[in-house]
Amino acid sequence: MKGSNNQHSLNSASKPFHLQLARFLPYLLLLAFGVTIGIIISFYLKSFSLSQQFNQFSRSSSQNAPPPMPPPPPIEKPIMPHPPIEKPKEVPNSNLMGQVGLKEFIKPSNVVHDMSDEELLWRASMTPKIREYPFDRVPKVAFMFLVRGPVPLAPFWEMFFNGHEGYYSIYVHSNPSYDGSDPESSVFHGRRIPSKIVEWGKFNMIEAERRLLANALLDLSNQRFVLISESCIPLFNFSTIYTYLIHSTQSYVMAYDEHSPVGRGRYNIHMSPVITIEQWRKGSQWFEMDRELALEVVSDRTYFPVFQEYCQVPCYADEHYLPTFISIMFPEKNSDRSLTWVDWSKGGLHPAKYVRPEVTVAFLENLRNQKCKYNGDQQNVCFLFARKFLHTSLTRLLRFAPRVMHF
Repeated sequence: MKGSNNQHSLNSASKPFHLQLARFLPYLLLLAFGVTIGIIISFYLKSFSLSQQFNQFSRSSSQNAPPPMPPPPPIEKPIMPHPPIEKPKEVPNSNLMGQVGLKEFIKPSNVVHDMSDEELLWRASMTPKIREYPFDRVPKVAFMFLVRGPVPLAPFWEMFFNGHEGYYSIYVHSNPSYDGSDPESSVFHGRRIPSKIVEWGKFNMIEAERRLLANALLDLSNQRFVLISESCIPLFNFSTIYTYLIHSTQSYVMAYDEHSPVGRGRYNIHMSPVITIEQWRKGSQWFEMDRELALEVVSDRTYFPVFQEYCQVPCYADEHYLPTFISIMFPEKNSDRSLTWVDWSKGGLHPAKYVRPEVTVAFLENLRNQKCKYNGDQQNVCFLFARKFLHTSLTRLLRFAPRVMHF
């Protein structure tokens, strides 16, 4: 009885708990739903707040940023000029286009330059292997004047050159201390090369001759080369001398063997074995030669140094270097005579000089009517030039030139 009462009381106590749980279940579900809705709303509000902050930051950044660069202008096509009717045959100034054509290459160089002797000789020694010229070329004669200062007989030479432009070139080597100038109307204007001191009887005379040759060789049109002294005159008109030289098959460097104190007596034994006493020659320094021989003279590195070291007074290099060098190396190219007349009959260290009274028509005609071999045949023309004519003889020379020389 007591156990049943206890069971009854336990059942009666547990029944209300189930009933109570059933009664509160809807409220629990409603609470869970509310919490879920709250979480969703909270997440939405948080996202909305972040979006608002980002938009606000973006608007602030865009307000502070510099305005964007404008777009580049459209590229316009260049306006092309109308094509020329004819294609030009040559460019007027090729240097503007960075090009150097043959015309610029063969153009005679200015006689005023800053090359040293070593550089000048090296440049002048260049020569093309092909002998035929790919352009029209007029052969010229280079007249090389070796003077102290002015050219004393310049008016006479002006008369000689007049009307023959394009057939000659002029080069003047004077003492560097000379500060005079030639008139712009003169053929000697602007023709003085960079020069050095030259002393009579010294080796620098040979250096001056080679300096003249080297400058003249820079002009490819120069084919014959004549060394002229300040007291020298032409005995014929330009046409006669030009034709004689251009058509000559030989050069004209006086060379002979003289068994005397002023010949072999000037030989220095230290020149052996490069130069022997049997090869030693003497002659006049006033030469005429062709381009081929001139190139050999400026290029000589064998005999020139020997003379430079061992040919000192009483050895006069201007009377021995070229005669010896050419006789050893190129005897077949040389006539062994000079085209410049001079009178040594009075003896002494210097030839006879001629002043005004001694210059007559008969005297000049006699110099013009000498016989020599020319290209293997005997001719009535032997000397083309003569020296020593002083400045006082100029007036008579100018008066006789039209009648005697046919200027």
